[in-house]
Amino acid sequence: MAQNNLITKDRNVALDKIRNVGIIAHIDSGKTTTTERILFYTGRSYKIGDIDDGDTQMDWMPQERERGITIVSAATTTFWGDVRINIIDTPGHVDFTAEVERSLRVLDGGVIVFDAEEGVQSQSETVWRQADKYKVPRICFINKMDKLGANFEGTTQEIEDRLGANPVVMVYPIGKEDDFKGVMDLLSRKAMIWDKDKQGVEYTTTEIPEEYKETVEKWRAKLIEKVAETDDALLDKFLNGKDISVEEVKKALRAAVIGYKLIPVYCGTSLRNKGVQPVLDAIVDYLPSPMDLKQVEGINPRTGETEIRKLTSDEKFSALAFKIQLDPHVGKITYARIYSGTLEAGANVYDVNKGKQERVSRLMLMHANQREEIDKAYSGEIVALVGPKEVVTGDTLTQKESPVLLEKITFAEPVISLAIEPKTKADQEKLAFALQRLSDEDPTFRVKINHETGQTIMSGMGELHLEILVDRMRTEMGMDANVGKPQVAYKETISKEADAEAKYIKQSGGRGQYGHCLIRLMPLGRGEGFKFINGIKGGSIPAEYIPPIEKGIIEAMEKGVLLGYPMVDLQVTLYDGSYHDVDSSDIAFKIAGSMALQDGAKKAGISLLEPIMKMEVTVPDEFMGTVIGDLSSKRGKILGTDKKGKATVIKAYAPLAELSGYVTTLRSLTEGRGIPYMEPSHYEEVPQNIVKAMQEK
Repeated sequence: MAQNNLITKDRNVALDKIRNVGIIAHIDSGKTTTTERILFYTGRSYKIGDIDDGDTQMDWMPQERERGITIVSAATTTFWGDVRINIIDTPGHVDFTAEVERSLRVLDGGVIVFDAEEGVQSQSETVWRQADKYKVPRICFINKMDKLGANFEGTTQEIEDRLGANPVVMVYPIGKEDDFKGVMDLLSRKAMIWDKDKQGVEYTTTEIPEEYKETVEKWRAKLIEKVAETDDALLDKFLNGKDISVEEVKKALRAAVIGYKLIPVYCGTSLRNKGVQPVLDAIVDYLPSPMDLKQVEGINPRTGETEIRKLTSDEKFSALAFKIQLDPHVGKITYARIYSGTLEAGANVYDVNKGKQERVSRLMLMHANQREEIDKAYSGEIVALVGPKEVVTGDTLTQKESPVLLEKITFAEPVISLAIEPKTKADQEKLAFALQRLSDEDPTFRVKINHETGQTIMSGMGELHLEILVDRMRTEMGMDANVGKPQVAYKETISKEADAEAKYIKQSGGRGQYGHCLIRLMPLGRGEGFKFINGIKGGSIPAEYIPPIEKGIIEAMEKGVLLGYPMVDLQVTLYDGSYHDVDSSDIAFKIAGSMALQDGAKKAGISLLEPIMKMEVTVPDEFMGTVIGDLSSKRGKILGTDKKGKATVIKAYAPLAELSGYVTTLRSLTEGRGIPYMEPSHYEEVPQNIVKAMQEK
């Protein structure tokens, strides 16, 4: 397919000519490199960006270029032939998984990139589950076919075994490692060899080399059989030995991909500029357009009933804000996916979640950190809005007269915290502003004040996450602060059911205070959070005092009872109490609720919970015993090992509290050859001996 010059001014293309796709992968799989090649081959950029040189288009932040990793998702738009492709390049590091989560929520399709030597890695599994959650059709690109140990068939098998997917091989590699030359398209029975120029723009299309003909026919038969199984008419043809045309296969395959039945698999090496164009063709041929997805479902906030919006420009306007970015020049930028209708610059939008109307002063198309002003945005587009002040990630935007509430985006809870304070008193206000700005942008970043110590505590998804945020405060906002050591985000919960009663009575001349409530505490399953049930019958407590009691309970839970950590996973039922006609007040019942929770929690037995990390540690075989021994000494549970060439992948669960400085430890144990990977998994009870030691400190 020929390259096209990008003409973003002519954007009102037919809906079937739009693809909203994300490039997703485990860290270091070549995701950003692949995106850079896509931009180059489609004519969006005129120079291939290189991570090592620090001149990539999509990794534009100084912190990204310095570390050679993607931190924030970057959006851009380009054309392949007459099809407009809106691309979001997402981070691979687990600490920035929120960026992947919110991107997948608004995308129609995904390209999952794998390392041909490493195969399916932990973060590959995580992003795959995220894509499953939002039912995102996808294609796979097995990258780094030039790498020592590259294994195309092995990686394809892992996609099936570890991810539970149904992969269908579309191209087969010609050679591997240093001998990788190109790919053979199974449907057309043509070989594509990249030997004409270093940048890979041109390639030679030839007949299948003789030595590969048998292999190609074997894989082609598998491809046709898999596709035929998804389509009754084709299956009938296949079983009766009739010819099936390439067009018939492509049509059925497109339907199967959109229906989450098949995953096309491609391969290449982005760094060596080989194999990227077939992936672009596959995005066009097999990933859905907004027209294929037809509609979006939401809830009408006025009636509570399900409402359907067609994904067309002549429908009522609806959009989902999926990312907030604060820009020093234009202020707050809201990234939004327009599902239906159109939006013009200067128009008002209604934030359904807040119940507020806001004005959109400017509309922009984003290309990483570059902007292009537009007058109007259409259904199917991903655009940036300037103007809305209070919109946050996950809010639905509509017209006030026709609201609909789209599915929100859910994020994981932070697992690590650190104390931060300004270097001078004069910087206190500046620090508060900087932290507010960062929390507006990042839904997994939390800030709270510890009222007992007066410390400001910032929490995030990992040490790297917090390190990057502190670095951004310094470089972008000129805010130099003192930072404490990272601390684990423990939580408290109860072990059994218990009842509690609290009376708050205060007489100090004149009007007194009176609040009295009886509550029942019950433990919930891990991750279920908090439930409050109003079980008052017969008006023993007037309705206006119920919310203050709940507020008092929540405040007491936030402060914790055992060691001051927030309480989770419990249900509180308010079942009785009493009031005084004159002395009862909101504050009295709030205090009574707080007292009852503290008393009940002590009766119910308090357990301390700690975050457990899922780990995959890749080490040379000779160090396996040493590393397993070290993990066991850190209260780790070894789940098993996998063999990968001359290395072993150790799979384990280990408490985050024991893993401070683990990267350095691993390097010293393995002569610098061990590679760790960890991501938050779940919470477990802390052993009693450790709780006692913590209480004694």
